[in-house]
Amino acid sequence: MSVAVALMVGCSMVAQIRFNMGGANPLNKLRMAELAIANLYVDSVSDDKLVEDAIRGMLEKLDPHSSYSTAKETSALNEPLNGSFDGIGIQFNISADTLIVIKPVVKGPSERVGIMAGDRIIAVNDTAIAGVKMTQQEIMHRLRGPKGTKVRVDVVRRGIAGVLHFVVTRDKIPVTTLDAAYMIRPTVGYIRIGSFGLTTYDEFMKAVTALRKQGMKSLVLDLQENGGGYMQPAIQIANEFLAKGDLIVYTQGRSEGRRDFRTNGNGTLRDVRLVVLVNEFSASSSEIVTGALQDQDRAIVVGRRTFGKGLVQRPIDFGDGSMMRITVAHYYTPSGRCIQKPYTKGNAMDYAMDIDKRYKHGEFYSADSIHFADSLKYYTLRRHRTVYGGGGIMPDYFVPLDTTRYTSLHRKLWASGVIVSNMVQYIDQHRKELRSRYADFSDFNARFTVPQSLTDKVLADAAKQNIKPRDDDELRISLPTLRLQMKALVARDLWEMSDYFHVINEDSPVVQRALTLIK
Repeated sequence: MSVAVALMVGCSMVAQIRFNMGGANPLNKLRMAELAIANLYVDSVSDDKLVEDAIRGMLEKLDPHSSYSTAKETSALNEPLNGSFDGIGIQFNISADTLIVIKPVVKGPSERVGIMAGDRIIAVNDTAIAGVKMTQQEIMHRLRGPKGTKVRVDVVRRGIAGVLHFVVTRDKIPVTTLDAAYMIRPTVGYIRIGSFGLTTYDEFMKAVTALRKQGMKSLVLDLQENGGGYMQPAIQIANEFLAKGDLIVYTQGRSEGRRDFRTNGNGTLRDVRLVVLVNEFSASSSEIVTGALQDQDRAIVVGRRTFGKGLVQRPIDFGDGSMMRITVAHYYTPSGRCIQKPYTKGNAMDYAMDIDKRYKHGEFYSADSIHFADSLKYYTLRRHRTVYGGGGIMPDYFVPLDTTRYTSLHRKLWASGVIVSNMVQYIDQHRKELRSRYADFSDFNARFTVPQSLTDKVLADAAKQNIKPRDDDELRISLPTLRLQMKALVARDLWEMSDYFHVINEDSPVVQRALTLIK
């Protein structure tokens, strides 16, 4: 009898829901489903989770870049682009389950209390973080916190007995988006932008001013591996190179009419010769800059075809801090090329495997593997050179991936982490010695060679993970690149990120091709 009553009650509730909702309106149908599950499902369910899953489900059937993120995920996604975060201000690596300070941020909260490069942080607020298999995300969560709050860190310092205790007051820590800026040759500057954030344009102009003072007449703008970010700094940077009224990019969608973004005539770099570097991981805002400068015949583009992300997302903020990013338009270059590569709605896996398909198809090794239909032919605006649409930006000068340099052994060594972990240990043990031996980076770059014992240890540690060269030839080919990267890592940790690229770029086929062309 009780079962019958329960069924009657359940049916009555569903009928009441149907009566209240009424009609065949899709929104009513969705609300009815949520109410029915919340009230009738056999186990308890979270209303918030139901709604979030429904939103994710709807977006998954659309394009690959419409997405939903929780409040926590939204905060984490925005942090690298927003120019700062609250924390203690250190650069660090984790080696053998121990956090080693690479360097404190200059004038940051850690430097102010006396934390030094080489210090090992073993506990945060009396909770051990060393030797306990704690993830990097967990450690960062403990070190970060609102500006003005205090955190106690316990430190072990080489040459000092016992544990040192510091109380650090968290503060705003700047996040930079420029990876490098230096004079790569007399009169030739080099700037590498890692992503496009709120501070990117100001960082870029600051670097330009410094390089101008050093005699820069030409510029290599490196956007390799730059996955994009905010659109506005990309437009601002493109504006610096173009004449007044030049079209940079335009957007257009089903419910949004065409919107043009043009230069304002205030560009300060119109007299600078320019080469832009891209590859298969250059996307979104990087492609806006590259497409504009190529279509306006303002720059030579060197490298490999870019990723092809040309969908405009509009953020929809919810009251709980979560966010939905929904695609509302496409990006088009000045010649009319759609930057977005083709995709099948709802097939995220096929889209995600596109780079892998290019690799297997041979596109990374030969420009002849890339075929464009005549229907995708466009022309640049001044010299009327042929360029192609269909997704991504094809460079003017193709530089293949050099398999003779980046062997299977080298890729496995890097992926395994043995190179970085050994370099962290080496620098930690020899920091003072290296600092005293070399007056500055230039002195280091000219005289430093990677010790054979360090190379041997990397290979020995790799062998323990069953990573070994196929034969003597593969080892011989791999060693120069391996040693160069190790030298670059030492330079980065002793001086600046720019110095890492200063070392690496001298052996980069893409950069060297750019330098040849810029002459």
